[in-house]
Amino acid sequence: MKNLSKNLIFAITLLLFITVIFSLLFGIEEKAPKAISMSELAEKVNTDGVKNIVISGNDLNIILADDTKEVSKKESESGIVETLSNYGVDKEKLRKVNITVEDPSGFKYWMSILIPTLLPILLMVFFFWFIFRQAKGGANQAMSFGKINIRLFSQEKDKITFKDVAGLKESKEELEEVVDFLKNPKKFLDIGAKIPRGVLLMGPPGTGKTLLARAVAGESNVPFFHLSASEFVEMFVGVGASRVRDLFQTAKKAAPSIIFIDEIDAVGRERGAGLGGGHDEREQTLNQILVEMDGFERDTNVIVMAATNRPDILDQALLRPGRFDRRVLLDMPDLHDREDILKIHAKGKPLDESVNLKTVATRTPGFAGADLANLLNEAAIVTARAGRKKVTQDDILSSIEKVLLGPARRSRVMIQKEKEITAYHEAGHALVAATLKESDPVHKVTIISRGMAGGYTLKLPIEERRLKTKAQFLADLAVSFGGYAAESIIFKDISTGSSSDIQYATDLAHKAITRYGMSDVIGPRTLGKNHELMFLGREISSEKDYSEKTGEMIDSEMNAIMKKSLDTAKKIITTNRDTLDIIARKLMENETIEQEEFNEIIKASGIKQIVMK
Repeated sequence: MKNLSKNLIFAITLLLFITVIFSLLFGIEEKAPKAISMSELAEKVNTDGVKNIVISGNDLNIILADDTKEVSKKESESGIVETLSNYGVDKEKLRKVNITVEDPSGFKYWMSILIPTLLPILLMVFFFWFIFRQAKGGANQAMSFGKINIRLFSQEKDKITFKDVAGLKESKEELEEVVDFLKNPKKFLDIGAKIPRGVLLMGPPGTGKTLLARAVAGESNVPFFHLSASEFVEMFVGVGASRVRDLFQTAKKAAPSIIFIDEIDAVGRERGAGLGGGHDEREQTLNQILVEMDGFERDTNVIVMAATNRPDILDQALLRPGRFDRRVLLDMPDLHDREDILKIHAKGKPLDESVNLKTVATRTPGFAGADLANLLNEAAIVTARAGRKKVTQDDILSSIEKVLLGPARRSRVMIQKEKEITAYHEAGHALVAATLKESDPVHKVTIISRGMAGGYTLKLPIEERRLKTKAQFLADLAVSFGGYAAESIIFKDISTGSSSDIQYATDLAHKAITRYGMSDVIGPRTLGKNHELMFLGREISSEKDYSEKTGEMIDSEMNAIMKKSLDTAKKIITTNRDTLDIIARKLMENETIEQEEFNEIIKASGIKQIVMK
């Protein structure tokens, strides 16, 4: 489209230019002069009606006594005097006429002859030149497939430094050393330290890998080239390897420099595990990257940075020392990091005095940096839609649930019976969670639909946890059965609303037994090997590395653990039936119970917490 617009403008400009030339050379007066014959001209000369005659070749431009203009033509073989004399013009009358002869060899004369002749030829020459030029451009474009579309980071627009990245203290320290090496290489070279060949940024999605790379670009004073790994591979064989060579040649010319390859797992997956064998285009690209990073030429001041959230599927040759010497792991942010991240993303957003970012950070365990940025953006959108000028605490807290579960479906009409079942279901979850000591505190209970959930109980940990005990697993299982137990006790029946809870409990019990060794009967053993299809990067199947008898023991242990959790939930609900009714009635009246109100209900009921063993 861009070339079409350019060519169209050029064609219109050329036509306008030709039109102007023709209008200048063959301009038509507003009123064309009258053409007369030689006999009429002779008659007007005899009657003193002609003032001036201008001769241009065989053309006669006549000016009459009243300044009227007329034109005529004479014979080419004879002069004007001879011609008029033959028509009987009196010589005395002819002497009174001013006769002027113009030289027919002027510019306008020759242009009037050449342009009609040469213009078609010139247009044809231009037409063929234009076609050959386009064909040449297409050939050049075909030959440029081996060139990489590498982009140089601009320091002027949206510059980011390490100060703009919250948390990730250890990761920033690792990268600060790389920046320091590029700025002051002599300090390291004097003690024999060599420049690292590559830095691999690893971490879950949204933890800030690309953001850290941008911070390195902002901190370093060297050229910073960035691209995506998916740009290497095309449909033509050998293009990926050619682009890798072009990339490193460009970076070497600008050395010392940094290359950042985002999502390197697009070309760096384990060789031999995908389709196409050793001649696969992706594998050829990976082979060229391996050679460029640590081949025969080692005297290069080019550092390769790469980011991935799947380091487990990368080729081992790519991860060995000499290629990616440093692996920087980016963890999910903890409570303090989340608060710092929220402060950074809150800049430029007018916050109300009621906003407490520490409370928001407490309610967002498991949120990555990108999730927190999206959270505050959603809160700002809610505020703008409501027509308010400042973002409130309620806007941010409601946005947490929107990010987790989806928008609230308040327009969904729920019949009274379903509303009652949902209220007791969520009340059962909340009551069991409040009774078990190892369970996380309840922050909110609601029967308002969000996403696929008809209602939900929001429970969050008080502090960050890196480990999870068996007692916590059992408590989570009992809480997940709280809704099922409440329905079976109150209504003497069960509904489909417990389907997701049962699925969650089944998966949790299976992991506790087969992956974490939490079964007293089977013991500390991992059962089943997970297989991954490399070119998809997903867990496809699990290999049975145990006997049929052990499989029966797994089923028996899962049933025992899940039955124990269900019995615990039923016991709690039966013992505290009055409290369950209070919570359910509150939900049917107000649809939502916040943490403070819920804690008051539990405190007034005098419920004592128990430990599930």
